[in-house]
Parts: sequence; structure tokens; C-alpha cells
Amino acid sequence: MDFKNKTVFITGASRGIGLAIAKKLASKGANVVIAAKTAEPHPKLQGTIFSAASEIEALGGKVLPCVVDIRDENQVLEAVAKAVETFGGIDILINNASAIQLTGTLETEMKRFDLMHGVNARGTYLVSRACLPHLLKSANPHVLTLSPPLNFEARWFKHHVAYSMAKFGMSLVTLGMSAEFEGKVAFNSLWPRTIIATAAIEFAVGNAEMMRLARTADIMADACYEILTRDAKICTGNYFIDDAVLAEAGTTDFSKYQVDPSANPKSLIPDFFI
Repeated sequence: MDFKNKTVFITGASRGIGLAIAKKLASKGANVVIAAKTAEPHPKLQGTIFSAASEIEALGGKVLPCVVDIRDENQVLEAVAKAVETFGGIDILINNASAIQLTGTLETEMKRFDLMHGVNARGTYLVSRACLPHLLKSANPHVLTLSPPLNFEARWFKHHVAYSMAKFGMSLVTLGMSAEFEGKVAFNSLWPRTIIATAAIEFAVGNAEMMRLARTADIMADACYEILTRDAKICTGNYFIDDAVLAEAGTTDFSKYQVDPSANPKSLIPDFFI
């Protein structure tokens, strides 16, 4: 599918999975709006909205970098307005931005609880709400949120209640809005079967060896592309898993997505909530 003249609004796309998705869609002709808060280099995480914009432009894509903290309603509304002014509308929203801290209840301060809920659950709701008036005008509007299937089992909450609550909050946006806007705007979620080797995850888990048994962000970008080519009127309310999407599209060899292609696929580390 050609994404020429389609505009994609992506949160948190200065690095990692968000950037991989942005580059994939830009390579297919899409205009990309990068809505992320990193304008200055992070001391431990590489990438800013401007370095991401340069990578996208190198692929021939048109890009609009916007400094946005998705907890701030005014910043979100200003970025959406600027995107529409620049490109004429919004056709696709990727809710990628997320905050993570894998700590137990007594180790999770309320400011971290508020951060995760402000970015994950509230931020996804806010950006979706802000983009909806423009998505409703698009021919094939999609909202894709990077959040897990709604597997409400105690084991997924036991060790990090606050993070799990916030992450499942993103998935609840998919559940509710897919029903509310059925036949008008597609709302789906996408989640990786294995951990994905990003700097943010390595920073969170603090284990570089684990990253060897991970897949690259490219698998999420390719799965995202496959979902966005589908008919928004009927493809909605799904909780997709990356390799299942690609297998359905005909992919049989997933070793190209492994950080270490020689590793036994069975040894790859499953992601949370799977």
C-alpha cells in the first residue's frame, strides 16, 4: 500500500519502536509527525525529535518534529493543530509513548505512579481524543496503540502493580473507543511476543545480555505497516501480536528480526502480558 499524502502522528518517536515505525511508514511515502518531549540529548538514551527527523528525511519522507509532553493538553492540541496546518489532516495515530518502572508497591513513589498513568493511560486517551476530529475526516483512519492484550491475571500485576495498571489503561482505550467509533475509525493494539531491544528497555531492566535474546524494533514496524493497510471499517478492536500479524501476511523466517540471528528462537525472552 502507498501511504503517499497520508499523515501519521506518532507519539514518543524520537527513538526505539516509535522511530522504527516512523521510518517504515516514511519509506512508504507517509508524512510523519514526531510528537515527543526529547528536544535535547538524554544522558542515557540516544535520540531527539531532531535526530529522528533527520533519519526520516534521509528516507525521502516529509516530517514535522514537535516538542510534546503528552501529559500536557495544550502541547498536544498545539501539535495536532500544527500537523493539520502543515499536512492538511491526520490519517493515522500511533500511540507509542509510554513510561515504565518495574518496581513493587513499596518501591514505587507516587510521582512515578503519576508519571506512568499520566503518559500511558491518560496520554493515550488525550492524544486519541485530540486527533479524532481529524481522523473522522480520513478515508481509512487508524489508531494503533502499542499495548498488550487484556490478560487480567494476577501474575502480570504481582511484581509491578503501578506499571501494569497504566499499561492496561492504554489497552482499555482500544477496547472502548473501538466500540464507540466502530465503522468510522479503527482502534487496535499491537504488542511484541518477545522483548524488543530498545535503549529504554535496556535502561529499565539493566541487563544487556537479555537484549541478545530479544528481537529488533523492525518486527513491530513491519507488523504495524501490515495492520495499517487493512480496512479501518472492519479491522478494529483487535489485540495483535507482532509475529502473528506477519505470519498471516506470509512471513515464515523470523530470524532476521533477532538481535542474535544464531540464537535458538525458543530461547528468546517473552514480553510481559503474553
